[in-house]
Amino acid sequence: MPVDQLSDLRKVVNQLFLSEEAATPSPSSASSPPPSSVEAEALLQDALLAMMADLVEFLLLKYCANEPITKAEMLNVVPGDAQGRFPDVLSRASECLLLVFGLDLKEVDPGEHTYALAPTMGLTWDGVLSGQELSLPKTGLLVVVLVVISLQGDRAPEEVIWETLGVMGVCAGMVHCIYGEPRALLTQVCVQEGYLEYRQVPHSDPARYEFLWGPRAHAETSRLKILEHLLRVNGRVPRSCRFLAEQAVREEEEEP
Repeated sequence: MPVDQLSDLRKVVNQLFLSEEAATPSPSSASSPPPSSVEAEALLQDALLAMMADLVEFLLLKYCANEPITKAEMLNVVPGDAQGRFPDVLSRASECLLLVFGLDLKEVDPGEHTYALAPTMGLTWDGVLSGQELSLPKTGLLVVVLVVISLQGDRAPEEVIWETLGVMGVCAGMVHCIYGEPRALLTQVCVQEGYLEYRQVPHSDPARYEFLWGPRAHAETSRLKILEHLLRVNGRVPRSCRFLAEQAVREEEEEP
């Protein structure tokens, strides 16, 4: 994996979690802790963020090398005086891997404390091998598009897809440090892999395009798995997902 990608990875991780902290409402001035406490908390959060980024980088290297992951190895990434913070660091790293890269970290052998990373929602593609060179996993972008398609009623106008991705800093025609050129990734690679269909909207003039699930997406995942994913990342089912939940339940009931 290119070194410059790992450098860019740290920037993305920092932006993701710093933006979340900035969006968290701050307490009123009347209940605010003294400046010394605020500074101490800021230093702690910075330290946790740095450890989380180190752990994410380590786990991605192990994943790309197809090597097993042990708890002891992960603990070694965290400084000795911060071992008590390991559960928090691991939780943040797992969240980052899911949101950015579409990877689930799972404990595969509790007795041996071994872990493994795998694409989420039952998907089997990660986009790591690009030509003859390893790159960062790209399942995270595919997951977002599959979710948006489901929320749009099984077909999503191209402009809705790009509007959603734009919030993530992913824009058509602009090379992203993790996903590469996203238009080519979605309209060519993911289409060739069978995860997406990209087609002109019938009778549209001027021509407009839309995204649909491809046959491989239908084979590997489902609306129910999309719903479970939304529950994990949102903590609840948004109002816009009610039809998705209802349809997922109906599909489960109709299965033999």
